[in-house]
Amino acid sequence: MYVYDAFDRTLVAERVAEFRDQVARRLSGELSEEEFKPLRLMNGVYLQLHAYMLRIAIPYGTLSSGQLRMLARVARRYDRGYGHFTTRQNIQFHWIKLEQLPDAMAELAGAGMHGMQTSGNNVRNITTDQWAGVAPDEIEDPRIWAELIRQHVTLHPEFSFMPRKFKIAVGASIHDRAALRIHDLALRLHRDGAGETGFEVMVGGGLGRTPFLAKTIEPFLPKRDVLSYVEAVLRTYNQFGRRQDNLWKARIKILVHELGAEAFAKEVETEWRSIKDGALALDPAGAAEIAGRFVYPRYERLDDSPPQLGEARRADGRFDAWVGNAVANHKMPGYAIVTLSLKPEGGTPGDATAAQMDAIADLADRYSFGEIRVGHEQNLALPHVAQRDLPDLWRALQAIGVATPNVGLVSDIVSCPGLDYCSLANARSIPIAQEIARRFRKPGLQRDLGRLHINISGCINACGHHHVGHIGILGVEKNGEEFYQITLGGKADEDAKLGALIGPAVPYAQVADVVEDIAAAYLELRERPDEPFIETVKRTGIEPFKERVYAAR
Repeated sequence: MYVYDAFDRTLVAERVAEFRDQVARRLSGELSEEEFKPLRLMNGVYLQLHAYMLRIAIPYGTLSSGQLRMLARVARRYDRGYGHFTTRQNIQFHWIKLEQLPDAMAELAGAGMHGMQTSGNNVRNITTDQWAGVAPDEIEDPRIWAELIRQHVTLHPEFSFMPRKFKIAVGASIHDRAALRIHDLALRLHRDGAGETGFEVMVGGGLGRTPFLAKTIEPFLPKRDVLSYVEAVLRTYNQFGRRQDNLWKARIKILVHELGAEAFAKEVETEWRSIKDGALALDPAGAAEIAGRFVYPRYERLDDSPPQLGEARRADGRFDAWVGNAVANHKMPGYAIVTLSLKPEGGTPGDATAAQMDAIADLADRYSFGEIRVGHEQNLALPHVAQRDLPDLWRALQAIGVATPNVGLVSDIVSCPGLDYCSLANARSIPIAQEIARRFRKPGLQRDLGRLHINISGCINACGHHHVGHIGILGVEKNGEEFYQITLGGKADEDAKLGALIGPAVPYAQVADVVEDIAAAYLELRERPDEPFIETVKRTGIEPFKERVYAAR
């Protein structure tokens, strides 16, 4: 966990006081809604279909148990008893009243949490792998670098009013769990031939109306240059980004596409050369100071696969299935990473009640050194669980409804709030996700289908990341009715790929049928039982699936 200092606490408290004054002016009528809009957006406040929505950043997806309890308190006291975890390691409260926002934000500030730069045309919450610091396949903890960049860009005057929003992700693992290539700027830690550690720099990723995967513009950037190079990228975007003529072409992905990655890289290089040896050149002591503010657990010496774990798995098939699905290897012997599914049948993907959050905070204190993680797949994780404690933890998670063994399976659906909440949406997302989960509720069927990611967005803004779902579902409006486009073959890992559209959009009532048809086609087309869905699509192309879907329509 990162430990906030007096400067951090003062900054957040002063921002709350400033926003309290702005809200008072809005309520008195001194500010119109149009005048208030840029002020609230800078603090993570949106005006949605039914109420204001507050978005709170969870930097690099790491929460303390105390912070999760504070989120539960806000959900209970100011909202309707729940919060929604998003695809960018944030949490949203959808029903907070404007007059109560300053009080809610003040309480959150007391726990070191805020909504600054979770909206608006600035650098958004910086994300990373939800297993950062504990993943066996990582080079080093990427959260240190995410925090370093976060401190540099937060309220940076040059980057507070950019052409459009800007999203940064940092990764350090062989397997990409941070969806790096769908970000405006991504940094991947790796080693060169000499064993030195540096960053691959990727720019121009993004989904929405015109999706692109980020392109590598610097294969190996030394650590000392990370701040100066990030600043050079942001300055180049600020200079050339299309601010005025077209909102939809103002993202950096369009700039990189139109200039070309090589030409963009040259512009960045020119800017970077002018600043690389200045104040932004990273002193090793500076990075060490940030690293020193991360407090790591005092692990015990434990044996891997303790006998009692094996006995418990043999004694209870349900527990065995959960361990095989939701428990991952840890870099420390005898420990495990446990994913908590926020995708129960009939639930809203990514939602957690205040009672669940309180209970998870208690379990984190008991079993995970008081730490919780948030992943971009809208699930939570306990990152430091002793393997010997897994049976007791499983029973406790079952009792609060977050032990569904569907992580990475067909019912572990990523979904935006859609038309039930969002004023931008064209179609509903949540009921579609619920119906698909109901159709595939049998655990045996889910296990037979294997890893199969479904992503749903209620509009072209793609908050559900439908472009990179193995099955992507996009809501569109046709003559006042809800229709859905279906894509296949997308993925957001180290071999990221955008899905391909299979054909005409289908009406709301047919979406779950289409997913069933696709699943049935996969079971017939796969060459062996362990061939993953995404590999079958890659081998066969989309035509066999398209034929199956549209044969009876």
